[in-house]
Amino acid sequence: MTNSRNTIQRQLVLSAVRQLQNHPTADEVYQEVQKNCPTISRATVYRNLKLLAEEGEIRLRNISGSPERYDHICNNHYHLRCEQCGKVMDVEMPYMVSLDEEVRKRNEYLIKSHDLTFVGLCPECAKKKH
Repeated sequence: MTNSRNTIQRQLVLSAVRQLQNHPTADEVYQEVQKNCPTISRATVYRNLKLLAEEGEIRLRNISGSPERYDHICNNHYHLRCEQCGKVMDVEMPYMVSLDEEVRKRNEYLIKSHDLTFVGLCPECAKKKH
């Protein structure tokens, strides 16, 4: 745990990530924070996103085919990414710790966790396609 200050800017950034709940990019968080604090700089938002992720308040997600995103849910879970519109959503299913053990047995790696993203079309994009 770090001894960083809990500034108003940090609280605005954390609130924005929690409120958006859509795995926002840093720029989307910046746009949301600017609604309540028009004078905040992009650098301040980005710096606070980094600090909040380092402190474990939010989680940086590197989802293949997508820019870096921030997640208000910090525990291990799975994601869906629409290949058409880019929307990222959580998968409502339990994290499979047994998968970590299976990979460890087969590869002799010391596995900490895994990230899994399912790629396809969201319901809205699927409707447009048909």
